[in-house]
Amino acid sequence: MKVPTGCMFTHVIRGDGKKITYQNAGVDCGFVGALNAGFCNWRIDFTYADTNNKDYKTSRGKTHTECKINPMRDNAPQTLPRYGKACAHLNINGVRRVSQCHHITK
Repeated sequence: MKVPTGCMFTHVIRGDGKKITYQNAGVDCGFVGALNAGFCNWRIDFTYADTNNKDYKTSRGKTHTECKINPMRDNAPQTLPRYGKACAHLNINGVRRVSQCHHITK
C-alpha cells in the first residue's frame, strides 16, 4: 500500500520521564492527500519496549472497518515501568504499514 502524497503518520507524546500524560497517533493528510479515499480496515497500536529493545507492553486498538481519511487514536495516561521507547503503529487489513517511535529516557 502506498501512503498517499501529502499524508504523514504522526505520534505525539507529552509527559515527564516515565510518566505519559498524553499520547495520540494518527494520519494527517493535506492538499492532494485529502482527496484520497481513506484508509480502510485500520487499527492503531501502541507498543512499549525497554532499553534492550524488548517489547513489554502492547495496547492494541480496535479494528475499524469503515474507510477514514484521518484515522486517529488516543491512549490513556500512564506511568511506564521502564525507560526505553514508546511506538505507535498503523495497521491496514492486519498488516503493519508504518510506525513512529519516541525514546523515553532519564
